[in-house]
Amino acid sequence: MNLDLSYLDSHQKESNDLMTKDKSTHYYTSLSRNMVLSAIIVSFTPMLLVIGILLHQFQASYHEKTYAHLNELVQKHKQNIDTFLNEKLANIRFLAMTKTFETLNDDEFLQKKLQFLRNDYGNVFVDLGIVDASGMQAAYAGPLELENANYADAEWFKTAWQKDTYISDVFLGLRGTPHFIVAVRQDEAGREFIIRATIDFMAFNSLVQNLRLGKTGYAFILNQEGKFQTQPAMDIPPDPDSFEFFWSAVEKTKNKILITRQTDESGVENLYGVGSLKNGQWLLIVKQQTADAFSDLRRMRTLALIIFILGAGGIIFMANYTTRRLVRRIRRADQEKEGMNQQIIETGKMASIGELAAGIAHEINNPVAIMVEEAGWIGDLLEEEEFSESDNLDEFKRALTQINTQGRRCKEITHKLLSFARKTDSTVKDVQLNDIIMEIVDLSSQMAKYNKVIIKTALQKTLPYITISPSEIQQVMLNLINNALDAMEKTGGTINISTKISEIEPEHIVIVVEDDGPGIPEANLPRLFDPFFTTKPVGKGTGLGLSICYGIINKMGGKIDVQSAVGKGTRFRIWIPFQK
Repeated sequence: MNLDLSYLDSHQKESNDLMTKDKSTHYYTSLSRNMVLSAIIVSFTPMLLVIGILLHQFQASYHEKTYAHLNELVQKHKQNIDTFLNEKLANIRFLAMTKTFETLNDDEFLQKKLQFLRNDYGNVFVDLGIVDASGMQAAYAGPLELENANYADAEWFKTAWQKDTYISDVFLGLRGTPHFIVAVRQDEAGREFIIRATIDFMAFNSLVQNLRLGKTGYAFILNQEGKFQTQPAMDIPPDPDSFEFFWSAVEKTKNKILITRQTDESGVENLYGVGSLKNGQWLLIVKQQTADAFSDLRRMRTLALIIFILGAGGIIFMANYTTRRLVRRIRRADQEKEGMNQQIIETGKMASIGELAAGIAHEINNPVAIMVEEAGWIGDLLEEEEFSESDNLDEFKRALTQINTQGRRCKEITHKLLSFARKTDSTVKDVQLNDIIMEIVDLSSQMAKYNKVIIKTALQKTLPYITISPSEIQQVMLNLINNALDAMEKTGGTINISTKISEIEPEHIVIVVEDDGPGIPEANLPRLFDPFFTTKPVGKGTGLGLSICYGIINKMGGKIDVQSAVGKGTRFRIWIPFQK
């Protein structure tokens, strides 16, 4: 059975290539993922810290500001309400202290005083009255018919009679509308009486009802029984037990403003500001839903979240975009490195082949010399008499002449090959540049014919001798010619080599190597002399040839440049200095 080993080798190679490609893809995928994660972690950590710290600071500052504002608001309105009550009480007290019972016990006089108070304070004072010890109203001024009204059983009268001054809670009383009493007990020569004034509920209620805070914030006043002393801006079910906490809390603060957060019966959290009024008998409560109170903070959190999401999206996008670019560059660099490694291997192979070729050339040179000598000896034999009359003498001589000619040609070829193989010898000497160029042209002529390329020379005959390393200039010329041959191996063409004394650079010889090949893209021209830069397939070019040429010419004190256009060809110019 015959096995197709070449097919098996090809299949095995293809499998190995696929495995290598899969490993490479997995490596770069893992590298990309790790780089993205690292970039995201490194970027997110400070951003989260900054946002967290700023939000915490802003929240603390905003809470402090909100609490301070509520505290100031409650304190201000507490003072206003207490001032209002004390001012009205002071008005009645002043009246009681400056007038006698006989004077006050006159309806007409009371009416004048009521009008006077209304002129000063508007309709805050509803009516005035004088009540004797029996609870009977002795004198009255006001819009209602309350003359001789009996308050003996009224709670406000019982309490007021025990105190010098008294401000009652809001109640309905005989008139059936909400109001409260401001009363002053006076003792005049053993005769006690009370002068009282009714305060308009609506005027008092406006002091509290006008206090609004945000969308849900409002104020109201409670007495110790948990009853409303003002009309709340919003409907609140009368539940005295729900406000017991505030009385105990305010007592603990020693009548300072209390700021607290509580959840009501409906499960809504509210922010409360509480202050005591009327010597601790009333509570001023400002209530606002916490969500409303901290709405700006919530908007700031939302804004911070939006900024975070946008920032996170930007970080993730840039991390992916940057990482992809970096990984592509790393992958390309690894591929170039792998290509360079292959090129170095190929360069080593070529160097070994060069050394082998030099050895073979040396070995061939000896038998060729013997062949030439033997051909000469045979020629001498043909001169003898026994061969002189041979019918094939002329043919023998022609064959011997051809052997001598081809032997010398072989000797010249091996001599040139050996001369170039010893290019590591950088010894400088005076040389004629044209001779070196012609040697390289002769050495490359066979390859040129194979590639259908014609090498033309236009060498100025009057060039001066220059002091350089022959092997190095050989290497430069051979590299340039080989590059041109490689470029035109499929299309053929012409290589023009010329030398002359430069008209642009004095005391310089200029060498021009020009071809009409496919040319070099403009984007590659700036990198043409970079080490390991090549456009040739892997294994065919090392990317070192032009770099070495640049280094050699630069070491000689000269310079090299290139001009090329795609589809028109390439021209290299070399300037080498000489001394007159």
